[in-house]
Amino acid sequence: MIETFILIPGRTSRQGCGISEGKFKEDYQEETNQLQVAPDDMRRLGLKPGDRVRLTSETGASVEVPVVAAKGDELPPGMLFIAYGDISSRLMGGDTHGSGMPTSKGLDVELEKIVPGR
Repeated sequence: MIETFILIPGRTSRQGCGISEGKFKEDYQEETNQLQVAPDDMRRLGLKPGDRVRLTSETGASVEVPVVAAKGDELPPGMLFIAYGDISSRLMGGDTHGSGMPTSKGLDVELEKIVPGR
């Protein structure tokens, strides 16, 4: 089952602390390589922490990433969050609309649960 969501990449405090230790250390890598999903969407989609999903952007870029439930009501249903990093950068298009920076907020993405063995 494929559903469309709005992806909001951004910075987290854990990511900020982790970068001082190095981008290749466990804390930073874990923070930038997991997708936060609203708890209601996790339940509705039958997702558990650690399940993997495929995100595909409007540009056709596709990534696979494990999911975690967002805390409480920090993230409304229909929206996803991932810390800025390699994964989020791959989903951004190259068009900068004359600003020199690609669009990095409010990306429309399709989410598909990856079923092991398929």
